[in-house]
Amino acid sequence: MMEREKALNLVEKYVKNKNSVKHMLATEAVMKKMADHFGEDPQLWGLAGLLHDIDMERVDYEKKPDKHGPGSVDILNKEGLESEELFDAILAHNPAAGKDTGKLIEKVIRAVDPVTGLIVAATLISPDKKINRIDTDFVMRRFDESSFARGADRELIRGCQDFNMKLEEFISISLKAMQEISDDLGL
Repeated sequence: MMEREKALNLVEKYVKNKNSVKHMLATEAVMKKMADHFGEDPQLWGLAGLLHDIDMERVDYEKKPDKHGPGSVDILNKEGLESEELFDAILAHNPAAGKDTGKLIEKVIRAVDPVTGLIVAATLISPDKKINRIDTDFVMRRFDESSFARGADRELIRGCQDFNMKLEEFISISLKAMQEISDDLGL
């Protein structure tokens, strides 16, 4: 398995947009927290979160959404990484890539990816714009506002039910994970 430091170097090499990097760090943090919750491997789950969007500046998601995910796997293969479980999770995060979500890690990453965006958006509309100053109830109140954080696909977030987690618990665990790295997120 790849060391986190090497993974961070790859992120730095392939992703220049700082907000994109912050999203990848948030996804990593939440995936690690979810791995702990389910008694799974936090290193593997964290790497899946950290590397899931490594192709985002190389693939035109708007024109070819099915290439996002496979592009990440191609990059990681080129960089010498081989991990079927990691690659399957990366492919599964994007429904357009066509990978079903049979494994727990695949179900979780598909829900985690958009929930990080929802939490960031909720933070940015809070009075202090500080993630440590918001709570689960604040995020939950925004969840049903269809005009709020449109990019955070609510159906994918509701996918937490596929791994037997209630929405409120899922948002709570995700928020706590992101609060723990608030300095890295600039929030």
